[in-house]
Amino acid sequence: MTRRWLGVLGVGALMVSMVWAQGVPEKLRKSFLQPPSSSRPHTWWHWVNDNVTKEGITADLEALAKVGVGGVQIFHVDVGVPPGPVKFHSPQWFALFRHAVQEAARLGLEVCVHNCAGWSSSGGPWVKPEHAMQMVVTSQIQVKGPTKFDGKLPQPETRAGYYRDIAVLAFPTPKGNLRIENLRAKAAYERANDIVPVQDKPVPPENIVKRSSIVNLTEKLQPDGRLVFDVPEGEWTILRIGHTPTGKDNHPATPEGRGLEVDKMSKEALNAFWKSAIEPLLREAGHMAGKVFNDVLVDSYEVGCQNWTPKFPEEFRKRRGYDLTPFLPVLAGYIVDGVEISERFLWDFRRTIADLFAENYYGYFAELCHRHGLLFSTEPYGNGPFEDLVCGGKADIPMGEFWVDGWAFETCKLAASVAHIYGKRIVGAEAFTASQNKGRWRTHPYLLKPFGDRAFCEGINRLIFHTTAHQPWLNVFPGMTMGPWGSHFGRTQTWWDEAKAWADYLARCQYLLQQGTFVADVLFFVGEHAPNSAAYRPDLKGKGYDYDACSVEVLMRAKVRDGKVVLPSGTSYEVLVLPNTDAMTPQVLRKIRELVFEGATVIGTKPTRSPSLQGYPRCDDEVRRLADDLWGACDGKRVTEHAYGKGKVYWGKSVEGVLALKGILPDVEVRNGDAFTAIAWIHRRIGDLDLYFVANQRERWEAIEGVFRVKGKGVELWHPDTGEMERAVAFWEEEGRTVVPLQLPPYGSVFLVFRPTEMPVDSVVVFLRDGENAWRIERPKASTLQIRRAIYGVLNDPSKTVDVTERLRSMVQEGRLIVEASNRLAGDPAPFIVKQLRVDYTINGEERTVIVREGEVLQIPDDGDRLASYPAELRWDEGGRLVLVAWQAGNYGVQRASGKRFEVTVPKVPEALVLAGAWEVRFPPGWGAPERVLLERLMPLSEHPDSGVRYFSGTATYATEFEVPTDWIGAGKVVVLDLGEIRHIAKVRLNGVPLGVLWKPPFRLEVSRWIKAGRNRLEVQVTDTWVNRLIGDEEFPDDCEWNADGSLRAFPRWFLQGEKRPTGRRTFTTWKHYRKGDPLERSGLIGPVRLIVGMLYRVP
Repeated sequence: MTRRWLGVLGVGALMVSMVWAQGVPEKLRKSFLQPPSSSRPHTWWHWVNDNVTKEGITADLEALAKVGVGGVQIFHVDVGVPPGPVKFHSPQWFALFRHAVQEAARLGLEVCVHNCAGWSSSGGPWVKPEHAMQMVVTSQIQVKGPTKFDGKLPQPETRAGYYRDIAVLAFPTPKGNLRIENLRAKAAYERANDIVPVQDKPVPPENIVKRSSIVNLTEKLQPDGRLVFDVPEGEWTILRIGHTPTGKDNHPATPEGRGLEVDKMSKEALNAFWKSAIEPLLREAGHMAGKVFNDVLVDSYEVGCQNWTPKFPEEFRKRRGYDLTPFLPVLAGYIVDGVEISERFLWDFRRTIADLFAENYYGYFAELCHRHGLLFSTEPYGNGPFEDLVCGGKADIPMGEFWVDGWAFETCKLAASVAHIYGKRIVGAEAFTASQNKGRWRTHPYLLKPFGDRAFCEGINRLIFHTTAHQPWLNVFPGMTMGPWGSHFGRTQTWWDEAKAWADYLARCQYLLQQGTFVADVLFFVGEHAPNSAAYRPDLKGKGYDYDACSVEVLMRAKVRDGKVVLPSGTSYEVLVLPNTDAMTPQVLRKIRELVFEGATVIGTKPTRSPSLQGYPRCDDEVRRLADDLWGACDGKRVTEHAYGKGKVYWGKSVEGVLALKGILPDVEVRNGDAFTAIAWIHRRIGDLDLYFVANQRERWEAIEGVFRVKGKGVELWHPDTGEMERAVAFWEEEGRTVVPLQLPPYGSVFLVFRPTEMPVDSVVVFLRDGENAWRIERPKASTLQIRRAIYGVLNDPSKTVDVTERLRSMVQEGRLIVEASNRLAGDPAPFIVKQLRVDYTINGEERTVIVREGEVLQIPDDGDRLASYPAELRWDEGGRLVLVAWQAGNYGVQRASGKRFEVTVPKVPEALVLAGAWEVRFPPGWGAPERVLLERLMPLSEHPDSGVRYFSGTATYATEFEVPTDWIGAGKVVVLDLGEIRHIAKVRLNGVPLGVLWKPPFRLEVSRWIKAGRNRLEVQVTDTWVNRLIGDEEFPDDCEWNADGSLRAFPRWFLQGEKRPTGRRTFTTWKHYRKGDPLERSGLIGPVRLIVGMLYRVP
């Protein structure tokens, strides 16, 4: 919408009652500025392949504490690095663990430990086969009667030398080969979500095993497998059913920590595991257990399914109400009493397994932790046969994960849903996990920021870095890696001294996001089927409505208040959405009917049957009766709604359509964007405050109008990068929502705090320059954009490139293209090699070519920083008065909510001063660069003719002197230092005054108070990543032996014995990520560096 001058009456109706208050608690303000330790990010701390030292532990923890990390999570892993001397759970290992806890106590850090070696899941050499994960195995023979069978039955598959019988059953052999379809998933040998029993389909009677014909021979089986059985007349099958370990080990674990995975459905087995895995850690921690060592983690579940435990028959009978023995042939694929009967049994079978996983693994693990004063954290998802939400609900800190590759954000929404529906305050995430192509020492805070912001908007409020690889050495750089994985976060990073600024940003975000209650409109019930996971609906979020997923156990405790579904945790929702299935148990359907009767709005398919064999067939009759009562004539086609009691049920309408019918406008709407605008957001309520976090997910400036479903409140903007809190200059109300103009830099973010009001506010509602909206970015229009050719790979080797022309052509929208150079374009044409994307294109008739490096984002046309120069801005001065700062000449107009107008003509603004003179650049010794170089003009260091400069990694110090005109200084002027392009982090000093760290664009500082007329001196310390030095070292001969995948074959002799290195290489790391000739990254202060003057005008 283009806002022009508004009529006084119209504007007055917008905001005349708006008032300011002292309504934000002082504690909230103070803690945002100085976040408490509980809001600090944590990190995974990988002890890699037995390479652990006391001095390395101290150095690691001191470095982490220095930059503002709140805690560590210790893993001991095998990731292909040459082994060290400290074997897992050896006396030396325990001594170092104790030292780590003691040092953490000294430094104020928390310690969490993964429960076993590796990262999945719970196993070790102390797990005996009888306590391992079990699976059902069978063998069978066919005999013809009448006869007397006297012989040994073949023993079913046996693993780990352990097998026990469950039952021996005989039955007339069915004709043909009809069996249960998709048996491995349905019998929980492997995971498949939301399996619904197949309704009865015709099967010839001779293909069915009748329960009444099954003979139980279990008692006749001798210990040696011998069976004597008088076989009746006909063809008979003798089925021997037993269980054996699945054979899964915990992984990736070093040999001393590797062993069978513990039975996830047995408390007895978990007790034995705990005694060997966790109790020794508690003893070593002593009085610090439960205080410093205060958490145990179960990482994402990656050890497959199990479908048996010794007590399964009695647990099944207790929960399902019938004996499973006659149905055991179904686990071998036989159809017992018909397809639907067998499928319903399998539904009950999976349901019981999921219950036992939740209670006896996740739930009992939490109970054991709590007995010893420990918290329990888990990533409750993976390839196991359980319900993700329910298992996550057992944890104190549910966790998700996300990758720099853009993967796994659905797990963050899962973890957040767990926290919201079960009432957990902290929601963690394994953060910034990176594959070999994405990590490799090239990450830095600005590159990672949008991924963290997106996780925050999914509901995460504690980032746990992946990863800090323990550095056992004090003089090796960049040093240890967690194999090829992870975004390297630790003391050997080039940018470690500047990392605190980023950690402070994260802590401020996390502090606010840990407060109050999540606000959402939609609750997705995931259903009763097991296994199952959470709904992930980014499409709905994109339309302005947030949501949670809900388990059956939480739904059964839900209430209705004021027409909303309210959970015991306190979260409430406008609508409840049912899973897309016609199968539902009577008890759950009764609960849904109760909620609708009390006033809830429910969207979903009318159920017609129960999925369970429990109570069959009466259960189906009850489901139909309850559904007919609740849905009435609603058939989802001709009739799509039905009122029932105080509420209403819908079938055949979209979620957003139903919300619109209820008059629920989107919670967040974004105006003035284009096809590429991507704004992530989340809404929380803290008492009577409404808190929104909004984050630009594009690497370009965005000028938008954010529309928020809040009315009658004032607005503040809280900036987590600086801690600054300011009143919003401009906002107004439309149709019960508040509109706030926002200018977000590339990957920029801000909190909007809506608070109750007491004093009248006359906010700005119109801001014009030369009659046009001064807030809005007018992007250059690309009337024609043609992609002529695009290739991805190793550009000088056709055998290692792939043509992506058509793919990029399909991605052009509105004459624009934004694309990441990554393997998602067309797979990986050159594994373990840094690739490039070359695009030949024509824009507005002009032919151009651009090349970007793998992992970088290409934008055509490149908006760059040009769009960051808004013509003017409105702000509050130090006295709380509204002022206009004009960066460009023009006729400006400001209109307030009361109708009051202010107009001013700015005839001229001084031209920006470009600091184009010579720059001295100094380099630290020992890294191959000269002590100093003189640049006649700024340029990427990676393009310098001196190889030592070109391959430099670390911190280079730039210095220059410049003259400032006298008329730039004084009242009525604002001076900004704009550094232009920085790769990647800058520390600025002007006239000897340190001005802080700039780790993201815009790389700008207001310097009015430090600049002076005449001669000025500027120093800028610029830090890049390790990439260029690692590539530069490939110019020298190898002095290590490497495997084909990039792993180090062995520590070289010169390294182990502390001898002088035989080559000119300067870096040492445990994984080869780069090769000679790989493209360098742009690095250094690239500029242009400018001083910009703005003219200051008081707005009455």
